[in-house]
Amino acid sequence: MALRVLVVEDDDKLRGLLQRGLQEAAFAVDVEATGEDAVWHATEVPYDAMVLDVMLPDIDGFDVCQQLRAAGCWTPVLMLTARDGIPDRVRGLDVGADDYLLKPFDFAELNARLRALIRRGARPRPTVLTVGDLVLDPATHEVRRGFSTVDLTAKEFAMLEYFMRHPDQTVSRRQLLQQVWDDQYDGDPHVVSVYVAYLRNKIDRPFGRASLRTVRGTGYRLHDDLARPASD
Repeated sequence: MALRVLVVEDDDKLRGLLQRGLQEAAFAVDVEATGEDAVWHATEVPYDAMVLDVMLPDIDGFDVCQQLRAAGCWTPVLMLTARDGIPDRVRGLDVGADDYLLKPFDFAELNARLRALIRRGARPRPTVLTVGDLVLDPATHEVRRGFSTVDLTAKEFAMLEYFMRHPDQTVSRRQLLQQVWDDQYDGDPHVVSVYVAYLRNKIDRPFGRASLRTVRGTGYRLHDDLARPASD
């Protein structure tokens, strides 16, 4: 049985290219050109994944994703956008998107990302992120350790949010550069280590904690250090 995908794109030419390309890749493909039609279709039909353009003629892709998540629809969403700013990526994650792909894109990469999302499956994602007593609210941009508020810069917040969306997983420096800065960043990659140190000085050291750990030669991992020891 073919995997079923909904493509939401208002550009006729790109919508047709996506439909044909995904069909050639053995997907069953439905298409919509507006946000409102996408919301209706996705809540009525069980899809394995959705390709969702941000810029739509009625409601944008962020609103579509937010409405779907509010309705309990957890179909994996790959958002397409020509806007490469970090605030847009953060907003997409805040409303429940699973991945982001910038236009113009390589179709092979889109196909690979879609299949990765489908393997992960449709699973609810909490509005507020928690790792032990560390709490992050993407909507209000508030961070707390227990009953104490933690003040973070925008970059520190984006980095911590990425860690908290991948708890107990090793995250590489490259992943952090791509997600917190952008794919075109060509500055010093050691900036990641600098910001990890900034985070530790705010979420760990003032509280006598060690939740953000270095995984030697690989990257970093955030875990609940009071629950069990980390095995690096």
